[in-house]
Amino acid sequence: MNSVTKRLRKLYADGREFVWTSQIHHVTGTDCHKCTRLRVWGAGKNSRVLQADLVSKAVLPWGCATDGSHPTPKDVRTVIDYALTHGWDPDLPRGTFLLTESEHASAFELPGFLLTDRLRDEGAPDPTPRVFRAFDENPGR
Repeated sequence: MNSVTKRLRKLYADGREFVWTSQIHHVTGTDCHKCTRLRVWGAGKNSRVLQADLVSKAVLPWGCATDGSHPTPKDVRTVIDYALTHGWDPDLPRGTFLLTESEHASAFELPGFLLTDRLRDEGAPDPTPRVFRAFDENPGR
């Protein structure tokens, strides 16, 4: 199940306009998890796009269909800042810069989300153990 949010949103950071959009998906493993595919452009529609698949840390008794988690503009800014310091050059033409679980998960995390590769690759690690661990480590939930 997925729904597409076509609306482009704008975010201004360090004198530059970034445009971003998101798509809501679900990824499965031992459990079902809401996953948001975030895509960001920093130099127009033909520039190198930044992509991050963010799995929600929410653990709900009714399943992922009731998870209302969605990245905020602050979350998007955090993703942009991290990507810029880890090799994303938004001025390059075309292509995709991926923030992947396999390369970046040990160094990057948002308060409500974890990076996952499961949306792009069904053979990637099940996100459920990481989601449960993150949920258990957050006493303020």
